[in-house]
Amino acid sequence: MEPSQTPEYITTLEKENEELKDRVAQLSDFIEHGAVPLHWVNGDGIIIWANQAELNLLGYRMDEYLGKSITDFHYDADIIQEILKRLLNHETLSDYPAILKCKDGSLKYVVISSNGLFINGEFIHSRCFTKDITALVREEERKNKLMLLLKKSEERLRLAIEATELGTWDWDMEAGKIYLSAETRSILNLEDDILDPDHILELVHPADRREINLKIEKLKDDRSERPFNFICRIIRNKLKTTCWIKVQGSTHFNAGQQLRRIIGSVLDITDLKVAETKNNELVAIVNSSNDAIIGKSLDGIISSWNNAAQELFGFTAAEMIGQSNIQLLPNELKDEEDYILVRLRNGESLKHFETKRLTKSGQIVDVSLTFSPIRNNQGTIVGISKIARDITDKKLEERRKNDFISMVSHELKTPLTSVLLFTQILQQKFNDNNDDMGLQMTAKIENQTKKMTSLIRDFLSLARIEEGKLQVVIEPISLLTLFEEIKNEAELLIKKHHIRFQCESNITIMADRDKIGQVFMNLLSNAIKYSPDGGTITLGCEDLGKKIRLYVQDEGIGIDLANQKKLFNRFYRVDSEQTNHISGFGIGLYIVSEIIKSHNSTIQVQSQKGVGTTFYFLLDQIHENRP
Repeated sequence: MEPSQTPEYITTLEKENEELKDRVAQLSDFIEHGAVPLHWVNGDGIIIWANQAELNLLGYRMDEYLGKSITDFHYDADIIQEILKRLLNHETLSDYPAILKCKDGSLKYVVISSNGLFINGEFIHSRCFTKDITALVREEERKNKLMLLLKKSEERLRLAIEATELGTWDWDMEAGKIYLSAETRSILNLEDDILDPDHILELVHPADRREINLKIEKLKDDRSERPFNFICRIIRNKLKTTCWIKVQGSTHFNAGQQLRRIIGSVLDITDLKVAETKNNELVAIVNSSNDAIIGKSLDGIISSWNNAAQELFGFTAAEMIGQSNIQLLPNELKDEEDYILVRLRNGESLKHFETKRLTKSGQIVDVSLTFSPIRNNQGTIVGISKIARDITDKKLEERRKNDFISMVSHELKTPLTSVLLFTQILQQKFNDNNDDMGLQMTAKIENQTKKMTSLIRDFLSLARIEEGKLQVVIEPISLLTLFEEIKNEAELLIKKHHIRFQCESNITIMADRDKIGQVFMNLLSNAIKYSPDGGTITLGCEDLGKKIRLYVQDEGIGIDLANQKKLFNRFYRVDSEQTNHISGFGIGLYIVSEIIKSHNSTIQVQSQKGVGTTFYFLLDQIHENRP
């Protein structure tokens, strides 16, 4: 029997095989479950093996990782291509930096150590060891950011000091000298950077000098190191002008509790003190104003509230500041706030806007509001200023006046109607008796009576307009019939003028008959008065489809552009040598404008001096009877 076949030898060999298997198993377990991430990549860049640490590093399962291209897991494709190229060239890599992509989308900063397994010159797979250095990289980034932040902070501090024009000084008590920075010397208008303390103290304004000396003595006696600050006036060295400065600093004592040094800064606050004075004056003016002055944000939040606002609305400043302005508006006027805010945000102003507001007690008051946008130094709108004036008494007086006008006008209309009736009876009698003198006299009486009736009608219309009681009843009206009535009535007033129509005969408009008749009568009367030399007056229309353009045209003295803009203002009359002799109260065109507005239209004017004037507006028309 061969020795190698003896039972003892076989037993020994089996034992060694078992030990070798255990060793291999232990080594496999160490590789598979060790703390160092490992993986193999073949020549095509495909991952063919990875241990659990590699999977844990990136967060993938085995089936999600093996068989995939290694390039799928590298953040920089050029890096992995360079690694594979160098491994295929038999190079060994040590701590090669790379960035890997984790399953959750995060990145891992790693260094890779690797070489290739070659058999018979053929690349079989890589042997890659991956080391996670993400924490180190993050710490380095944090340090770099911190250093950059510190540098930026130092730079910002330097720029901030320069921007604030802050000067520094150092009072060495032992040397008896004060050291001044360039900015401090500029503020005090000094040339030397080292001076005696007395020299500096002599610059303090006489009115402040005693108080400053007391402060310095107190600093010397106080043994605790603490910051201090004070404000005083300085007389600049050579300029001899007074400026305000703010001085701040801290005291430093030696071991024997002797004051050895005072270090501080100085800031020129002259502009601030001047602005403060002006602001105090402005605040005094605002608080003493009889008008309510209110500041608001662009969102309508109240930021300031003066004494007059409290008296007018009943709310204190504490109750209103920080609150919305909307609570001052009656329910039916809530939409006004958005209208006002939109216009002011666009940079517009509103002047003498008459409306109503609500007081704390629930009372409704008439107010006139003026709004202006508040702008900062760059011109940006940052807020709203509102001035509210109580016009309750004014409105009450206007109502009383309008009531009086209405009463008087009604009282006058009755006797005038009687006068007109009796005049017409007399005319008939004089006509029957062929009394020409009587006919002429009664014609003049009728003419003047109708003038008075027209004037009373205008005053009644004015009162209704101002009370907001002007009502219109829209109905179909034959335009030519209306023109005929206007012409017949107007011909009693004219001698030099010729009235003509320029309009189709079958036009039907939608309007209030009495009100639109008053419009044409006023415009016709106006054309007669301002055409003293006579000429043709045209009542015309132009068909625009759904709308009709109506106009009254004369050949009179004309109106210059400056006066055209004010023609429709209440009580406005053109003031010139040509018009001084023409009677009137300046309410006719105002009434015309308001009546046209009530018809959802606008009166317009075209005029040329010495040529004539045309007033025109648009109304709806209907076509049922049109051919």
